[in-house]
Amino acid sequence: MEKKILVVEDSKITRELIVSTLEDMDELSEYEMVEAENGFQALKLLPRNKFSLIITDINMPDINGLELVKFIKGNQLYKEIPLIIISTEGSKRDREKGLALGADSYLVKPFDPEALRKLVKKYLQEKEYG
Repeated sequence: MEKKILVVEDSKITRELIVSTLEDMDELSEYEMVEAENGFQALKLLPRNKFSLIITDINMPDINGLELVKFIKGNQLYKEIPLIIISTEGSKRDREKGLALGADSYLVKPFDPEALRKLVKKYLQEKEYG
């Protein structure tokens, strides 16, 4: 089984921070990190890969993160993939909107690397043993 995690983030620095946070985890040594700079790129990658987890920003050019979440969670092929939003949009309303569209978790930037690691570990374990 292919083990891949998709990181969708338009900021190169933030994308690298997320990827390096996850690459430090022993549990993810067999996972490949796949990066997309925006929602449009992510949509092009979805049919060609089998992702175990998706992490996305909200504010991006082209297709934003909420549109991406809505598409993924509304699609039979992808709706079971755990999805984490990491965004600067930290209001209660933004959080509720992201979760209502189907995101499994919502972290606010600047995010706590340990909180992200815990969520990733939790969702991958659930997926593997669920």
